[in-house]
Amino acid sequence: MNAVSPRPPLTIRMRDEDNVAIVANDGGLPEGTLLPAGIPGAGLVLRDKVPQGHKVALTDLAEGDVVLRYGVPIGYALKAIPAGSWVHERLLQMPSARALEGLPIATVKPPVAEPLEGYTFEGYRNADGSVGTRNILAITTTVQCVAGVVAQAVARIKAELLPLYPNVDDVIGLEHSYGCGVAIDAPDAVIPIRTLKNISLNPNFGGEVMVVSLGCEKLQPSRLLPPGSFPIVDERGADAGPETVCLQDDAHVGFMSMLDDILQTAKPHLARLNARKRETVPASELVVGVQCGGSDAFSGVTANPAVGFCADLLVRAGATIMFSENTEVRDAVEQLTSRAATPEVADAIIRELGWYDRYLDRGRVDRAANTTPGNKAGGLSNIAEKAMGSIIKSGSSAISHVLAPGDKLRQDQRGLVYAATPASDFICGTLQLAAGMNLHIFTTGRGTPYGLAECPVVKVATRTDLARRWHDLMDINAGRIADGEASIEETGWEMFRLLLDVASGRKKTWAEHWKLHNALVLFNPAPVT
Repeated sequence: MNAVSPRPPLTIRMRDEDNVAIVANDGGLPEGTLLPAGIPGAGLVLRDKVPQGHKVALTDLAEGDVVLRYGVPIGYALKAIPAGSWVHERLLQMPSARALEGLPIATVKPPVAEPLEGYTFEGYRNADGSVGTRNILAITTTVQCVAGVVAQAVARIKAELLPLYPNVDDVIGLEHSYGCGVAIDAPDAVIPIRTLKNISLNPNFGGEVMVVSLGCEKLQPSRLLPPGSFPIVDERGADAGPETVCLQDDAHVGFMSMLDDILQTAKPHLARLNARKRETVPASELVVGVQCGGSDAFSGVTANPAVGFCADLLVRAGATIMFSENTEVRDAVEQLTSRAATPEVADAIIRELGWYDRYLDRGRVDRAANTTPGNKAGGLSNIAEKAMGSIIKSGSSAISHVLAPGDKLRQDQRGLVYAATPASDFICGTLQLAAGMNLHIFTTGRGTPYGLAECPVVKVATRTDLARRWHDLMDINAGRIADGEASIEETGWEMFRLLLDVASGRKKTWAEHWKLHNALVLFNPAPVT
């Protein structure tokens, strides 16, 4: 068998003014490698071994010189760095965060793009006007104490009842760690409460609201879902409140009676969901959340730019796309405020990021803590560099709306939306579900088996090596962009078409196939008692 010839050295520079480029080759490049003609750094000999995704200096850098990637400072040299050297986080001083004053406000006016018309998917229309991509019975819990009982009940519903209702995709329990032992009346307690309420109303749950309560918890069902606060699809009327099974009710004699009660209560909900049929709806009914996790230096080169191109397509089709992650956009705040559709939207961005700055300050959290060991191993030196690659997921459209944590999108809020969330994968996904997300895109460079039971998650690999090794976990290989086998635009269109197929139920994501589901994590900045 003939040996496969190694690929010639390849480096990637994002902007002409950058004085560093990243090494694209699998396994990196060894010390002494001559960079060939036609790539950034041509003619340089590497002075160090440079791992894949890591930066190489294209010019001699003196102590204190600015290091530019994406055309912006990502650090300052702590000592002289000769051309051809490996540039890593230990050689860089991180730049200070941009102040939230004196920012450009609604100064960028993206050109009006031609609408994309005629694109549709097969979805489930809901009474409140939203559209689901899945048909799921979700059982809301008011407190962690009931989680074990609900898990047992869900297992029985899947085994005993779900086969009788073939049009219902799944049954899930909305488990969380909130509900008691917390300062339920603290000002910031509104965030976890409205988050759980709005997740219960996610479009993929068809307006069916079923609650399991313990009985003695601080978060009572009537406080979580007050009568009249959600669409009623049964005969009980708008003032009936959520249909609730309370485990402490005197009628429950033993564990099995609790399970039987939950199963009996679930039957009419399952029957109504089973009667629903998919129908053709315009692509404008998609509400897509975008997020990255296990990021590397390729995130901002391949996967996130392709997501950004897809985001622009979705906006042109009239859909809604949400991007988030406060600490991963904070260092690019001027890009957000300048792209705000109006000064009011820019002010809302500043308000949300300012609130989060103060939240971190109270906990004495250094913003540098965002960049994980895995991020650094993948070539991201600090949060300033990470932010530039993260924000590209938002595309180029004007930012039309801003959501506070736990807020739900209104039907008239379309286009590109900034949903202010922490950067934690699970908290961000939870808050995007609360906002009304019916489809999710998740990019990763280091690899993560992240998934959500409540919503399909399309996973995008930043590197071909990851896509090859995790061939049955990644839905799209954006690494082909770095390999020269596909363009950002081609990959963005591939993603757009896949979203329509997944939304229609014609295709399942790998996370759905393997049932890889992470827990919901409520963002709770209020004190714990």
